[in-house]
Amino acid sequence: MSALCDGRVVVVTGAGRGLGRAHALAFAAEGARLVVNDLGVGLDGTPGGDGAPGPGSPAALVAEEIRAAGGEAVPHGGDIATTEGAASLIRTALEAYGRLDTLVNNAGFLRDRMLVNLDEDDFDAVVRVHLKGHFLPLRHAAAHWRAEAKAGRRPEARIVNTSSGAGLLGSVGQGNYSAAKAGIVALTLVAAAELRRYGVQVNAIAPAARTRMTERAFADTMAAPDAGFDTMAPENVSPLVVWLGSAASAGVTGRVFEAEGGRITVMEGWRAGPSADKGGRWSPAEAGERVRKLLAEAGEPGAVYGA
Repeated sequence: MSALCDGRVVVVTGAGRGLGRAHALAFAAEGARLVVNDLGVGLDGTPGGDGAPGPGSPAALVAEEIRAAGGEAVPHGGDIATTEGAASLIRTALEAYGRLDTLVNNAGFLRDRMLVNLDEDDFDAVVRVHLKGHFLPLRHAAAHWRAEAKAGRRPEARIVNTSSGAGLLGSVGQGNYSAAKAGIVALTLVAAAELRRYGVQVNAIAPAARTRMTERAFADTMAAPDAGFDTMAPENVSPLVVWLGSAASAGVTGRVFEAEGGRITVMEGWRAGPSADKGGRWSPAEAGERVRKLLAEAGEPGAVYGA
């Protein structure tokens, strides 16, 4: 065991399975003490079928797995998309370990529909768990760290948010999920700018891995036959998350990274491209003519997933 996160207290949401579980285990292997959050709901966020919070819940099982390997972990089964659930998440870390160093926002579920079939409840539910479920734990953690900084105990705090390629490029049949994941990127940028003064760094990842949410999409993806390397294993993403969540990532904030297999990519968002200034008001025809010329000079946007 190395000591990259020795002594750090790390909270991971949605850590009962998939990416969240891989992240929690990877942090524990680097010496971190964990709060393992998972509500124990189904793939679409409905209760039952996957183990409700309790002794046999996904969160409890992962916490036990960490303890069995010699680490420290406590489970948390609250709904982090509620004020009380998010507050109790942060409170659990402080009560169990007396401190908080890293928050990894990962919880989420899917309710995929084409836009014309996407009803309001399914839109609201997905935006709630992903976007609000990032904001509320972030807000409560940030309030704690701000108080620490103002008391003269400036933290080396880290937040790692989970976006998606769907949030960066869009994904057919996932209007609700894509919108939420795009919102997480914007939230990350704002939080990084606002919280830097308190010793808090905020970054986001856009992972590609085989989990409950993607198992159908990656059903035919196999490990590379020559190298024996499963490029879609969620454990491939966790090393980047652990590094971003550690003190070793000092100076890295407000960034978005894509992680898939053995590849890490720094994602570059909206930047000013070709531009024209008339110095006055355009007519609609003039604006259209100029826009076509500007588009001819611009690069092509990335393709929407599934298009």
